[in-house]
Amino acid sequence: MHSRIPILVITGFISITATLAHEFWLEAPRFRLQPGATVSIHPLIGADFAGKPWTTKATKVLRLARYGPAPADSSNLTPAPGAAETDTFRTAFTFAQPGTHVVLLRSTNSFTELPAEQFTAYLREEGLDYPLKLRQENDQTDKPGRETYRRCAKALVQVGEAAATLAATDSACRRVYGLPLELVPEQNPYRVRTDKSLTVRVLHNGKPAFGASVQIWQRQPGGLPTTHYTTRANQNGRILLRLSGPGPYLLAAVDMTVAPAKLRDRADWQSTWASLTFAGPPAGPLRAGAKH
Repeated sequence: MHSRIPILVITGFISITATLAHEFWLEAPRFRLQPGATVSIHPLIGADFAGKPWTTKATKVLRLARYGPAPADSSNLTPAPGAAETDTFRTAFTFAQPGTHVVLLRSTNSFTELPAEQFTAYLREEGLDYPLKLRQENDQTDKPGRETYRRCAKALVQVGEAAATLAATDSACRRVYGLPLELVPEQNPYRVRTDKSLTVRVLHNGKPAFGASVQIWQRQPGGLPTTHYTTRANQNGRILLRLSGPGPYLLAAVDMTVAPAKLRDRADWQSTWASLTFAGPPAGPLRAGAKH
């Protein structure tokens, strides 16, 4: 009888963490397009960079837009305020101009509640040290986790060959878009050569998110397993990774703070999930680490 206990414990922990894994990202059918192409950018949710459609409800979308290489080149598919519960939103964008385009989506808040043990397992799995510490200090570890959560996703789409476009067409991908949690590349990943470094900033309300845990996935060619790494942002909110294969890549981070007073009747915690997707250079393993 006793020999079964470790198996049950392990199985239970795996089921808890699998249930709690809910990365959210934007994925293009192809991250490299020809000028003038119109494609749907799919919002997906899942684990290990394998996802299913997120939702079709317009009421869940606070912002949905495309920003092109020139400031005037943008399009907005944000649903109109007051959308009905049955309304759906569109995700098909036209990418007319050569250069690097950004598509971003910000969701409205949703609410969830987890039993105490599951909430603790979730905080540990995601590297959320602050709420873990606060719950311990306030003797709340035996209380359920009441959480409101929102999502902020960006995808970088290259139109035309990066080598054939001017560096000025990179500005959109390096811009800060005012998301509550945001991953901002400091170089254009479509200009980074194989096995060279890319620096990405993690910003919380526009400020460096020191110590933020960032998960990095790389899909491998030829049906090989997706690789996964976790790293922490340095004191300047930066991480450093090497793009050693074609990808695509998914970078994901989460931040959790005490819920604002206006939401306190339903939630004790406010979490914000951010992601960034893009393709990489042609071929070899991704290595990640903090840049100091």
